[in-house]
Order: sequence, then structure tokens, then C-alpha cells
Amino acid sequence: MDRRQIFVCAAMALSWCVAGGAIAQSKYPDKPITIVVPSAPGGTTDFTARLIAEPLSRALGQPVIIDNKAGASGNIGNQAVARAKPDGYTLLLAYSGYQVGNPHLFKRAGWDPIRDFAPVAMLSRAPQVLVAKSGLPANNMRELIAYAKANPGKLNYASSGNGSIQHIAGELFKQLTNTDISHVPYKGAGPAVQDLLGGQVDLFFTTPASVVAHLKADKLKGLAVTSAQRLSSLPTVPTASESGLVNFNLDSWFALYAPAGTPPDIVQILNTEIAKILTMPDVKKKAEDSGTTVEQMSPAKLGDYTRKELELWGRIIKSANITAE
Repeated sequence: MDRRQIFVCAAMALSWCVAGGAIAQSKYPDKPITIVVPSAPGGTTDFTARLIAEPLSRALGQPVIIDNKAGASGNIGNQAVARAKPDGYTLLLAYSGYQVGNPHLFKRAGWDPIRDFAPVAMLSRAPQVLVAKSGLPANNMRELIAYAKANPGKLNYASSGNGSIQHIAGELFKQLTNTDISHVPYKGAGPAVQDLLGGQVDLFFTTPASVVAHLKADKLKGLAVTSAQRLSSLPTVPTASESGLVNFNLDSWFALYAPAGTPPDIVQILNTEIAKILTMPDVKKKAEDSGTTVEQMSPAKLGDYTRKELELWGRIIKSANITAE
């Protein structure tokens, strides 16, 4: 082998080493990951993102940044992720009310929950509890339904706004029970709870965290929870199914999505690490203390679940003529 051949072989070997090093360095992830939260800091969606961010950062060896993009009832944040590069570095912490509700509530949301996103992992659920003012002549779900049927149009229920999950829950309840109950929208759960305590409204579907103290102090009545099992924070409040109202499981849920077209191997890496995180005792406890419960799903199962929820919410929203615009 002459000197020229030796030089060519050496150059080729060097190029292979450089290429191999570049491939190794390009393994996902090799830079910070951003989780977009389509709501302001402080809510359950934001809490869920921060619940997984630190342990996910440790697992992947890269910073995980929370980016709150609030506005337009979640549409701004969802649009940002839908239009992001599908490389696994921009993710969406989705709230069910936005992900499967907004496409039916807005004529032009600017994104599609199926076409524009790749399901990554389910994270947690936040069940709703039906609470009543202390003076309401009904102490459980059966008595409430009987009273509502005997007094059509007399009762009302509060929500935190048109198109909110409380609004959806109230309309679904009316459909399942064939009752006539008026809707009273508020600008947030806080004012609704205050008027419920004051007796200005009769009923309210809400997350347990906002009313558990009032229930324990007997200032409000807990009639039923919309989850499949009773809640550890409200062990004496039966489920809707226990109260005779089957098929009334309406939880808020929170899940992670990536832009459509994200490579399946990256999606699987994220799902695998998140599945491990959700089994951590401290993560589970933090979730339970906040009124949520962690739940795992494969990307395929989350995709199927998203489609089913989209259909369910659409049916309720359209039959009740609910709109956010």
C-alpha cells in the first residue's frame, strides 16, 4: 500500500469516526425539551406539567422547560405545538376540556386534536364532585333527581363559564336524568363556590380541591363523584354509579402530546420514562394531595381514548347547543 492509499484510508476512517460521533451525539434528547402549557401558571394543567418536569429531566439528562402560553381558551398554546417541528423537543401538556372540547366549541380553533398531534402519554385525572348548597332538600343523588323531576325549572347549577367541564357535566346530567335545571355561568370556580355557600345557586360540579374543606365543615353537601371509584379525600361521598346513575363518569384528564409526525421511537422513549415517573411514590402522593390521580396509557391507547372522548364531548356539546363564542 503506497502513501496515497494510506492517506485515503486514514481520511475515510477519520470521517467514519466523526460521523459515528455525530450520530451518537444526535441521539434523543441532546438539548432542552419544552412542555407548552396552554393555560396560566397555578392551575391543575400547570401543576401536572411541573409534576413530571423535574423527574423527566433527570431521566433524560436534559432540562425540561415549562412554557405557559395562555389565551383563547387554550387555543394559542395548542396552535403553537401543532405548528412546532416534530422532533420531540416541543410537547403539549393537554387539558381534556381544551383537547376534546374546543374543537366542538370553536368554529375555527386553529388546530385538530387528531390530525395535528401524536399521543405520547396519559398523566392524570381530576374527577368532578357534585355539591349542593346546605339548604337543598336532597341529601344524595337519588333524592336530587326525584326533587328535580318534581320541580322542573326550579333548580340551577353553577359553572366556571360557558363550555367549561362543569357546564358539560351539568348538561350531561340533565340528559341522563331527563331533568330541567338552569345553567348559571360564572367567571371561574371561586365566585361559583362563594355563591353556592351563600345559597344563591343550588348545585355545582367541580374538582374536589375547591370544596373539600367546605364539605368537611358541613357547609356544603357532597352528593356524588363522577369517578369510577370513591375518592380517598371524600370517602363518604358515593360515586354516581353507586347512586344509580350509570355512565356518568366525567373526569378532567391531562395528557402529553407531540406534534404530528414526531418519530415513533422518540414518542416511545418519552412514554417509557413517564410510565416510570408515574409509579414514583412521591409523584403519586403529590397528585393525590392535589385532588388528581395518576394514570398510564400507551401512545396507541391514548390515541384511541382521545377519539372516544372527542366523540362523547361533541355529542353532549352539540345536543345542548353549547358554544364558547
